[in-house]
Amino acid sequence: MIISIDAEKAFDKIQQPFMLKTLNKLVNLISLSHNHCRNGSIIAGYEVVGSRNASELLSAVEEVAEKAKAALRKLFPLEDSSFRVFRKAQCNDIVFGFGSKDDEYTLPCSSGYRGNITGRCQSSGWQVIRETCVLPQLEELKKNFSVIVGNATEAAVSSLVRNLSVIIRQRPSTTVGNLASVLSILGNISSLSLASHFKVSNSTMEDVINIADHILSSASVTSWTVLLQEEKHASSQLLETLENISTLVPPTALPLNLSRKFINWRGIPVTKSQLKRGYNYQIEMFLPNTSIPIRGHVLIGSDQFQRSLPETIISMASLTLGNILPISKNGNAQVNGPVISTVIQNYSINEVFLIFSKIESNLSQPHCVFWDFSHLQWNDAGCHLVNETPDTVMCRCTHLTSFSMLMSPFVPTTILPVVKCITYVGLGISIGSLILCLIIEALFWKKIKKNQTSHTRHICMVNVALSLLIADVWFIVGATVDTTVNPSGVCTAAVFFTHFFYLSLFFWMLMLGILLAYRIILVFHHMARPLMMAVGFCLGYGCPLIISVITIAVTQPSSTYQRKDVCWLNWSSGSKPLLAFAIPALAIVAVNFLVVLLVLTKLWRPAVGERLSQDDKVTIVRLGKSLLILTPLLGLTWGFGIGTIVDSQNPAWHVIFALLNAFQGFFILCFGILLDSKLRQLLFNKLSALSSWKQTAKSLNEKAEPQGPQMIGDEQQKSSDLSAKLKFSKPFNPLQNRGHYTFSHTGDSSNDIMLTQFFSTE
Repeated sequence: MIISIDAEKAFDKIQQPFMLKTLNKLVNLISLSHNHCRNGSIIAGYEVVGSRNASELLSAVEEVAEKAKAALRKLFPLEDSSFRVFRKAQCNDIVFGFGSKDDEYTLPCSSGYRGNITGRCQSSGWQVIRETCVLPQLEELKKNFSVIVGNATEAAVSSLVRNLSVIIRQRPSTTVGNLASVLSILGNISSLSLASHFKVSNSTMEDVINIADHILSSASVTSWTVLLQEEKHASSQLLETLENISTLVPPTALPLNLSRKFINWRGIPVTKSQLKRGYNYQIEMFLPNTSIPIRGHVLIGSDQFQRSLPETIISMASLTLGNILPISKNGNAQVNGPVISTVIQNYSINEVFLIFSKIESNLSQPHCVFWDFSHLQWNDAGCHLVNETPDTVMCRCTHLTSFSMLMSPFVPTTILPVVKCITYVGLGISIGSLILCLIIEALFWKKIKKNQTSHTRHICMVNVALSLLIADVWFIVGATVDTTVNPSGVCTAAVFFTHFFYLSLFFWMLMLGILLAYRIILVFHHMARPLMMAVGFCLGYGCPLIISVITIAVTQPSSTYQRKDVCWLNWSSGSKPLLAFAIPALAIVAVNFLVVLLVLTKLWRPAVGERLSQDDKVTIVRLGKSLLILTPLLGLTWGFGIGTIVDSQNPAWHVIFALLNAFQGFFILCFGILLDSKLRQLLFNKLSALSSWKQTAKSLNEKAEPQGPQMIGDEQQKSSDLSAKLKFSKPFNPLQNRGHYTFSHTGDSSNDIMLTQFFSTE
């Protein structure tokens, strides 16, 4: 029964004189005893024992309840909702007493603490949902900090940390209020010390680690659970505070090794020995009530210290941190090893290996992750599983940029230099080849657009080259962005435009395939040139734009659009935006394969009345040859890209993919431009004319020089002899090729006719 009166008065008035007497009238009552009382919003609990069964006894109590309620109204002001009979108490303990589901009660803290504690009745019993029980000494310490903050010194800060350590050692109970106060004080000390550039002595660092060991004890996990409901970033704040304070320890205070039950901390000054041995940090910790060691190991190779050396390296490890740092809501993963932090201030490490013991060996599918302070969550960007045994996991964390990263989240270390070299050398050659493609097309544009099919084909080839050129430029922009240091909008822009222009490359290839199919299937249908151009540009740039915009609109709000370690579409997150590139690209490759097969069939066995004109047939053969070679090349390129995802440990996939991808521009020059015999002939004629012009200029220069009479006579004689001896091995027919010819003559005789202009179309 819940009543809003003083408990003792209630018992004196109703326990014997009313409840016992009334219930005896209905059931054979054996005993009625009061077993619980709580001040405030009072719950008076009774245990009723009778000779009838429980159901009859409960019915009798419910019948009496209304009479008891009426009797209580005569004695005390009683609200209707404040008098209840529970068929069965959902919750019952010595702190909160009886309660039904979703009841909430707030009680004052126990003696020696200030604040309140609030519990809610749930299916599992009473659960503490809020608690502010804090020691008066900690509140006093927070006030002292606010006093010294204006003129703080290193000594004052060290004294404050020492006092905090003493208070916790004397009163070790970790309430939620105490926990929140300790975190607040440590956070304030960290911020003040960083802002004032204070140094932290080894004794102060030892006090900090003693405090951390206390609040990370296994007994404090329950308090952490309650605190994280109110302050969900509290555990992240603790880790960041410990790292920040650790960076303030000067090299002169090191080396220092602090090993406690729930946290291990080690700091070393960096010397030239790191150039030979690298860095090695090993810990061994034990779970409560177990003798099985949980180990952690950090390895940084000596090759990572070839530049100017950092001052210090700090590492710390804890098993409790894994329990209190929140896991993403996606999935049911849990931290299955020690949380290890290594801090090297103002220094960039490209590669670090970490080995963890498994806490629970039966868990599968391990993921290597790091705590991302920017997004306050676990993140797997740049960290990859290298090896797994039944008891351990080996991870490798790095930040790299190469073409292979476009599809694969991992590049084997052994081939990394090869892949990077192929990427950038090939990229340079490709960009040069694509610029040459555009120059050739511009030089001979008027001579190659004689019919609609040829004109459209060259429009497509120009846009294929232009799209790939711009995509390569944006790839270089993305490669220069260090996402670990400056995760800015530049990287997002690079991802968007690289995605857009790579898709444009494929859609213009699709346009080539559609053009080829159109000219083969609809022989007698002629689409207007403006309409064909409109279709081409809508398909070549419109469709990629729609796909790119939808991709970024859907995935960017949830921060899953791009990878964290490289500027390219994400693959590891649930949405997998990389599919917005891979699916359209590979689908276009498949469609173009079908088009090529259709063209070959039609050219081999044309239907009656479907024969093409000679000019169209020649253009279509050229178009078909380009498509026949470029489509498999592009398809194989991104096919090997899929291979790097499926089997990322195989170096062959990465090397082949990097080769094919980096040299795409060179392939387009060779098989899209130079494979065209007409363009090749025009280019040859241009180069020949240039060579002849140089030869003529040279001859004119030589003739301009003064010569004696005898020399001139000799030259004339040699010229006459050469003309007399000039013979042809077979009859010469200047009209043997089809085309347009222009003749002129300089005299009255037909012998003076000369061929002065020649132009032929195949």
